[in-house]
Amino acid sequence: MTALHDYESYDAVGLAELVRRKEVSPLELVDAAIERIEARNPQLNAVVYPMFAQARQAAQGELPDGPLRGVPFLVKDLLAMVAGVPISFGTRLLKNWAPPADSELVRRWKAAGLVIAGKTNTSEFGFMPWTEPELFGPTHNPYDPTRTAGGSSGGSGAAVAARLVPVASGGDGGGSIRVPASVNGVFGLKPTRGRTPAGPLYYELWEGCAIEHALTRSVRDSAALLDATAGADIGAPYAAPPQERPFLAEVGRDPGKLRIAFTTQALIGVDDPPPDPECVRGLHATVKLLESLGHEVVEAAPKIDYAELAMAFMTMTSGQAANDIRETAALVGRKPARSDFELSTWVLGQLGRAFTAADYVHATRFLGTAARQAGDFFTQYDVLLTPTLPTPPFVIGALQPSAAERRLLGAVSALRAGKVLTAFDLVRPFALKTFSFIRYLVLFNVTGQPAMSVPLHWTDAGLPVGMHFAGRFGDEATLFRLAGQLEQERPWAGRAPAMVRRPETPAADPAID
Repeated sequence: MTALHDYESYDAVGLAELVRRKEVSPLELVDAAIERIEARNPQLNAVVYPMFAQARQAAQGELPDGPLRGVPFLVKDLLAMVAGVPISFGTRLLKNWAPPADSELVRRWKAAGLVIAGKTNTSEFGFMPWTEPELFGPTHNPYDPTRTAGGSSGGSGAAVAARLVPVASGGDGGGSIRVPASVNGVFGLKPTRGRTPAGPLYYELWEGCAIEHALTRSVRDSAALLDATAGADIGAPYAAPPQERPFLAEVGRDPGKLRIAFTTQALIGVDDPPPDPECVRGLHATVKLLESLGHEVVEAAPKIDYAELAMAFMTMTSGQAANDIRETAALVGRKPARSDFELSTWVLGQLGRAFTAADYVHATRFLGTAARQAGDFFTQYDVLLTPTLPTPPFVIGALQPSAAERRLLGAVSALRAGKVLTAFDLVRPFALKTFSFIRYLVLFNVTGQPAMSVPLHWTDAGLPVGMHFAGRFGDEATLFRLAGQLEQERPWAGRAPAMVRRPETPAADPAID
């Protein structure tokens, strides 16, 4: 590396190559990351648990000779457990609780040679698709600090966009990798169900709807990291179909002529309000780009009862919330109390306690039926294209409950479980507002199909707007080929928020192009 100010010019694969060539040491990379975290994080609030001493110690030690040796990395403060480091799940009760051992995915990240420099901000238990926890406060979008960084992996999305690190972990149970990828202008892939491990603590996540991976600057970083972490761990309930070749080898391969469907129709809930014109404009520009690349593009969408899908998904997640509240309180040896949790989390948990076991089973069976119907659609199309979100990044707090909604939610929170269902109509407007925001994403958590947000559009005001592509179950290869083709045709590596740009910053990224 000619100088440490060039750190921002490289993706993770590029930095690892410099380490292999001994042009830079892992410690120099870690120090470069720490310098940027210290300078930019006060404006972002992306990193909530710095691990600088541990990172420097690891960088000076015998790092594994993995494919990403020496690359600084940040871990979302949810699910992924780093031994001895607090993991709050975004909730007050666990602020100072630290697990005794690494989770399997963390072990694989370390084996790849990554150096963990800190933990990133998230919403409480990852339930909200924006990152505004009461515990740590909101994460700010590096392109406009008044706007959302998305969620629930918002800290990771903002950190990658602001070039604190080239890659950071995320989890996606309802769009939580793809939402922050869209609003922060980075690449975010949700892998196929079972592609990355959930153990040893978890059997599966959210009935198989959630999975962990990462947000990255480049397509090849996502592929290289998935190569390093893919595969079932001991006791896994299922495994994703094996890939034909390494995912990194797919990036740059010709995807051939694909049959791609596109739609602006909501894929959960209802079409209300309609998508923002900027998102529609980005979609149509992407359709034209795909056609120019030789793909067949057809307007079509799966035929599913999307209103019932919203209700079924809410039943499942409310049951998860009820259990998260119970297990969290038990972990610290106390009885759950309303004051320990955010209002929306508590009400979601109350709703979960009000549903019966039969309600939960009915919901999960409906989710399975919807997955079958979507699978039938993908026998006709290779990929489905939508906007990632129906809106560009919104102002922080815009989707939080209004004062009137908080009063209603507060009233519901005081009810006994048996009364909560009778008050469900008081909760429904807030739930529908949330589903409206993630209307294109949740279906593919339900189906377990791979899906990605690609940073292909920016508004006139310079805000990122991602485009969303879903592939067939087990077929990340097609998505990586397509994403690589799009990255080549419409490179985004040279785009950076003002806090990153310097006079010497190149227009495009020579380490990626």
